[in-house]
Amino acid sequence: MQQNSKYNEAVSISASSLVHLKKYSSLLAFKLGHIMASKSGDYQSPFKGRGMEFDESRLYQPGDDIRNIDWRVTARTGKTHTKLFREERERPIYLWVDLRASMFFATRGMFKSVMASKLASLVAWSAEHHGDRIGGVIFSETLHYELRPHRGKTGVLRFIKKLVDHPAWQDPYSGDDKMAISKALIRMRRIARPGSMIFLMSDFRYLNEKSEKQLIRLSKHNDITLFYISDPFEQALPPAGQYRVSDGEKEIAIETYNKDKIERYRNKYIEHSERLVRISKMNNVNLISCATYDDPLEVLKSHFLVRS
Repeated sequence: MQQNSKYNEAVSISASSLVHLKKYSSLLAFKLGHIMASKSGDYQSPFKGRGMEFDESRLYQPGDDIRNIDWRVTARTGKTHTKLFREERERPIYLWVDLRASMFFATRGMFKSVMASKLASLVAWSAEHHGDRIGGVIFSETLHYELRPHRGKTGVLRFIKKLVDHPAWQDPYSGDDKMAISKALIRMRRIARPGSMIFLMSDFRYLNEKSEKQLIRLSKHNDITLFYISDPFEQALPPAGQYRVSDGEKEIAIETYNKDKIERYRNKYIEHSERLVRISKMNNVNLISCATYDDPLEVLKSHFLVRS
């Protein structure tokens, strides 16, 4: 029974296990690259935009900026009104979680999809602890959820529910949609406001030229962190021999005798990794690599640990 439980935790997620991660929320802190404390809130964004949100309208007074005239209220009342703004106290934090077929794989530790879900939940609980709003995109080849930012525990629980309820956990896609990652980045661009923090959890398989352009556009106005999740089997094939691989239902045999094949396989992984490094360096994007056998909390603590 205990062995079964460990297997289930490695290949699937539950709402209770992700809610349980809330106890680590105070250990982590996420800061924008050039953030300084502001007088009326916790963060001050270095990105374009006023960093303000609408508060209320009042009667226009001499000296008010005419660009802030509230024309709707003015038309309704017949008297000129101006908009008042207040500095935003919370940042939106967006979580982009990949549940495509390639993410349901591991030879050690846990499925890449499980790692992505745990990383996202830890970020979400920490963001909630620091008063930030949570939104995101959860996607597979066949279905995506777009979640607008919500604050507090309600926002995190809503995100976790969508993550756990995604049908990919019961029926991973068996096709080969190479445009799914590009479409998911377009969806993130549609909902993310400039100045947001965005965390992308994926193996970034099929990151083609189109998806790379979407990622670059997203990075121009937001603070981006990529969590590149991989399995040791993807990095290099095991020593020469014959191996059996199963998805729980079907089983196939893999031979690793051909040295040229092994070399091509290894080079493909290196090229993919180097591409992510190049994109990150050229666009001021944070890149964090982790393996399926890593502890997701330790991965985050190594980069975002709160220091006394």
